[in-house]
Amino acid sequence: MKRIYETPDSDDGFRVLIDRLWPRGIKKEVAKVDLWMKEIAPSPELRKWFCHDPELFPQFRKNYLKELKEDPLHKEQVDILKQKVMEEPVTLLYAAKDPIHNHAIVLYEFLLEKN
Repeated sequence: MKRIYETPDSDDGFRVLIDRLWPRGIKKEVAKVDLWMKEIAPSPELRKWFCHDPELFPQFRKNYLKELKEDPLHKEQVDILKQKVMEEPVTLLYAAKDPIHNHAIVLYEFLLEKN
C-alpha cells in the first residue's frame, strides 16, 4: 500500500488505484496507475458518512467489510484483485492523508484474510 502522491518505485509492481475519485493535483502520467478500480472503493454514501473521521473508523470498517463481502459489484472487484495479486506484486494506491484510518487498510487486511 502507498499513497498515490508518493513517487512510483520499480518495486511497486502492478499499481492499482482503489479510490472512487481521481486524486486531486496528480496527473495520470505521473501517477503511473496500471488499473483504476473505482468500484472496489466504499460506496459514495459510506465514504461521505465517514469523511475520514478517526472516531467513526470502527463503524466504517464494519460497514465497508459488509460491502466487500455482500455487495455483488464489490465481490466481483475483490475477485479480480485477488487474481491479480496471485499473478504478480500489487501495490494498492490511495489518496487519504491518514495512513491508519482509511479504506485501503480495510481492503488490504480483507485481502490478506481471504488468501
